[in-house]
Amino acid sequence: MKILTVLTYYRPHTSGLTIYAERLAEAFARRGHQVTVLTAHFDPATPREETRNGVRIIRAPVLLRVSKGVIMPTLGWLAWKYVAENDVVQLHLPQFDAPGFAARARLLGKKTILTYHCDIQLPPGFFNRVVNAVVDFQNHMAGMLADHIVTYTQDYADHSAYLAHYRHKLTPILPPVVLPPAEEQATRDFFNEHVGENRPIIGMAARFAAEKGVEILLDALPAILQKYPKARVLFAGQHQNVLGEKAYAARLQPKIRAYEDSGHWQWLGVLNPTQMAAFYPNLNALVVPSLNSTEAFGLVQIEAMLNGVPCVASALPGVRRPVQMTGMGKVAPIGDSAALAQALLEIFAAPANFHRDPAEIARPYDPDAVAAAYEEMMNAK
Repeated sequence: MKILTVLTYYRPHTSGLTIYAERLAEAFARRGHQVTVLTAHFDPATPREETRNGVRIIRAPVLLRVSKGVIMPTLGWLAWKYVAENDVVQLHLPQFDAPGFAARARLLGKKTILTYHCDIQLPPGFFNRVVNAVVDFQNHMAGMLADHIVTYTQDYADHSAYLAHYRHKLTPILPPVVLPPAEEQATRDFFNEHVGENRPIIGMAARFAAEKGVEILLDALPAILQKYPKARVLFAGQHQNVLGEKAYAARLQPKIRAYEDSGHWQWLGVLNPTQMAAFYPNLNALVVPSLNSTEAFGLVQIEAMLNGVPCVASALPGVRRPVQMTGMGKVAPIGDSAALAQALLEIFAAPANFHRDPAEIARPYDPDAVAAAYEEMMNAK
């Protein structure tokens, strides 16, 4: 089968959405499908076209950026070309250009499957309200034209205003999660470099963005440090020059700098999969204190759990499901720093209460199993 995957940002951009798309595309390729990814050429250092791990990647030229989106003048022509060449169009939403691809697919008799990752909620402001409204309209146009819509969990679907309109097209499929096994020497080296002694280590793995709730963790730290004065936060992910997050970073930077200076906060930057595999075993807990429905699950929770690390997640629909399904952690009320601190203290006090079998957790997130679930929809009449 020939599959066209379309999304605004693909690798090397790092986000939960792009990681999901990459894992799924490569799983399709391993299973014998011909996979083409059409995406934005947002990074001039990347080639216009390449093949990586069996997946052909086409990057459309970018004329300019609008908020977190991009304008690609040749995308319309590329859409006709690549929709015509493929059997199935798989779109990752939110995506401004999605209805154009879905309409072309319908006109050309091709099947369209949408993967709806999250609602979009930009920060307050007139311009962002306009962007939200436009993207929401475009998503609905794509939803009406699509044959099937995939969401991560029924929990998220039950609380999404967008997905409520398309229950008859909806299939929950857990996201693909895979991580290299942790190598003993690499894990030890990571400990020596970033931990150094026996102390509680709190991990956060995310882009530094307003919806991720970094300030909730910052406000929880005083209560944790009162009990564990040597506790440290290790933040893995892009934290500099994050698109659209300059004001947010400037607001939090003074408090973070104070924790950096005292040794309680350390930036790790973007880690590759091998480095992430060494990161997780050095944690006592991972936090996902997200604040709104732009976060629908939190893939890093499963990665942490596969390494025996409990998680504290906010009670957002979808985001709370990994902890609820496994019992491997705690769910804290959204935006509640005191509750986040209390949950972490409970985990530090009795870590054995939150251990589970990694093999059992891993099974439904295997990328081949996820790809097989998509294939059922692709083959359905």
